[in-house]
Amino acid sequence: MPEFPSDPTLDLPYAYGGAPLSGQLKVSPEDFQVDEILGYEATGEGDHAFLTIRKRGLNTQDVARIIQQHAGARQVDIGFAGLKDKHAITTQAFSVHLPGKDGPDWQALMTDQLEILDVQRHNRKIRRGSLRGNRFVLRIQHLQGDRTAAETVIEKIKKQGVPNYFGQQRFGRKASNLYRAEKFFNRELRRPKRDQIGMLLSASRSYLFNKVLAERVINKNWNMALSGDVMLLEGSNRQFLVEMLDDEIHQRVMDFDIHPSGPMPGDKGRSLQASDEAGLLEANILADELSQRWIEGIAQQRLDADRRSLRLLPKALAYEWQDNFLLMSFELTAGAYATSVMREIVCSS
Repeated sequence: MPEFPSDPTLDLPYAYGGAPLSGQLKVSPEDFQVDEILGYEATGEGDHAFLTIRKRGLNTQDVARIIQQHAGARQVDIGFAGLKDKHAITTQAFSVHLPGKDGPDWQALMTDQLEILDVQRHNRKIRRGSLRGNRFVLRIQHLQGDRTAAETVIEKIKKQGVPNYFGQQRFGRKASNLYRAEKFFNRELRRPKRDQIGMLLSASRSYLFNKVLAERVINKNWNMALSGDVMLLEGSNRQFLVEMLDDEIHQRVMDFDIHPSGPMPGDKGRSLQASDEAGLLEANILADELSQRWIEGIAQQRLDADRRSLRLLPKALAYEWQDNFLLMSFELTAGAYATSVMREIVCSS
């Protein structure tokens, strides 16, 4: 069995030389606030109740079970767009399929941990993956370090973004998802459920992606185009291969119109594969025995290969110093991690 660090993100290389501050995030749930951005609103009519909920000290699955029991619904009748952290104050939408029914008294669900902000009708179930992004408001306490240097890093992030690493929570407590993934690919896990398999495939693909991105951060080309890169068009899933580097490609990268990408391994599917310099780099990084075993195992599960942007540009990034606190706010696209932004500024003390 290979050994994984308890936090596989801790030693990932930094884009800007390392965090100039140390401090504590999530001293209390109020320090980590997240509002999801669905990108659409309730239609006002239909067979689904559309609940906007603020929760504290509960994860998304906890709330889904509470709603299911209160509505007398089936698990399949509950919809939500993405998972939210337990140790935070988060706002997100849930849908409940209630054909021909008005629904129960939703206000009866109100507790110190769960607040019903709005209830409307909607014409369809909220589907996983339909999330546009999230808005974060973070408070870092017990600050130490160079605030001037931190402001310099923040200004660089505004212009250049950060490496789009998967965060620690992807890998489970003490990297438990990676250890279980290794057992799964070695056929040592007995009868895992489908959702458990999905979690292990996600963790293993994320680990391999982070390996490639880390090498490009070390080589200082994580935010520029290489020959043979698969580029992603801003705001879409469209891909194209860089067959020839020219001034236009470099300018489009600088303008954040296109983004260099890294591999999310899987079955061949429709995703493009990097070639030339970028392809050789990826092949070399993923040539070790564990990576090859995992890549083969992921493909056997018929999960299509995909690409993920190597860089992440926070939107509406703002900060404010408050005595011994740093207050930061920004918006991220779905699937991006606030910790990947914050690690460039503050290391946990």
